[in-house]
Formats: sequence, structure tokens, C-alpha cells
Amino acid sequence: MQFMLLFSRQGKLRLQKWYVPLSDKEKKKITRELVQTVLARKPKMCSFLEWRDLKIVYKRYASLYFCCAIEDQDNELITLEIIHRYVELLDKYFGSVCELDIIFNFEKAYFILDEFLLGGEVQETSKKNVLKAIEQADLLQESPKKTLSPIF
Repeated sequence: MQFMLLFSRQGKLRLQKWYVPLSDKEKKKITRELVQTVLARKPKMCSFLEWRDLKIVYKRYASLYFCCAIEDQDNELITLEIIHRYVELLDKYFGSVCELDIIFNFEKAYFILDEFLLGGEVQETSKKNVLKAIEQADLLQESPKKTLSPIF
């Protein structure tokens, strides 16, 4: 996977994860073009499209579009499963995830994605293991910081 974008029906970018090095200018151009292309498609159209030298796989969940760019030799159906698994992880963590959860807790959405994918490849297939890692990280953040008294 080269990148993943989450955007609203209004075209507002909510999350972006890039697994290939690109300039900010190129990222903005890609994002603008893809958001326009995906939003212009009718709901009954196929969720796969060829764009430049990549395949774009997208899926709409409620008011959010999850859009991934994959290489030509990658499997589109597996990418749809990756998108679905990420949505399941978000649902498990947030209850029933909505766009506002992503907006106000974007760092958690990124953290879940990073626990699930590494370098654009699936790192952990078990939802249970991913959620356990997230819970442990939450516990570390919530635990009171122990202050160490300096020894003189």
C-alpha cells in the first residue's frame, strides 16, 4: 500500500498516512485529485479504479470514505478487507465510530492504524492483539507520572 486517506462526503481530509516518500506539494495534488475523483463516482460503481500507475481501492462507511492506493500487482479484495478490518478496530475502540471520533481523537486513529499496518503492510491480523496494545498504551498515558526526587 502506498497511502491511505480518510475523507468526508464534503471532501474534507480527516486522516492521511503515506508509506512512500513524496513532497508536500505532490501529496496535496494527489489528495485533491483523488478526493474529487472518488466523490464524483456513483454509489453503484465499482470500488476499484485505475489511477496513474496505481490501483485505488475505496469504501464508504457512513459519512467517511476510506481510500487506499496499491501497486498494480496487489490484490484489491485484500485491500478492501484491510479497510474493513481498520473500521472494525475503530468501531471496537470508539464504540460505534463516527467522523467526530476521528476529528477529536485523530491521534488514536493514527495509533490504531500504526498498530495494524507497518510500512503499508499488515503487521497484526488479530483484532484482539491490536486492541490489547492500544489498551496498554492508554493505561500508560493515564497512569500518574511518578516523580523522581533527585539524590544530592
